Amino acid sequence: QVQLVESGGGLVQAGGSLRLSCAASDRTFSTRTMGWFRQGPGKEREFVAAIRWTTGTTNYADSVKGRFTISRDNAKKMVYLQINSLKPEDTAVYYCAGGGILGTREYEFDYWGQGTQVTVSS
Repeated sequence: QVQLVESGGGLVQAGGSLRLSCAASDRTFSTRTMGWFRQGPGKEREFVAAIRWTTGTTNYADSVKGRFTISRDNAKKMVYLQINSLKPEDTAVYYCAGGGILGTREYEFDYWGQGTQVTVSS
């Protein structure tokens, strides 16, 4: 069982930046892709970004391209989400997830963290 723990959320003003971190207890075949999802108030959880441990291949939701950057540190088993130019609509709980394919759907990820809250004030 892979454990994922997010950190780095907080309250930030619009226009600011945050870096979210996800610590994975292990890297396995079942978690060869790591992703970030978010769920805003009253909204469904949505895909944000994903990355392959081995190749570093990334995939982003169109809504975050250019502002969000996903990266990983294989040795530390860490995945990061750099968020720049934060907007109030980025307010959400951000979840780290581990899965097999470089997908965008929740069902394609088998392991989930507890989430970290990001609140953007205007």
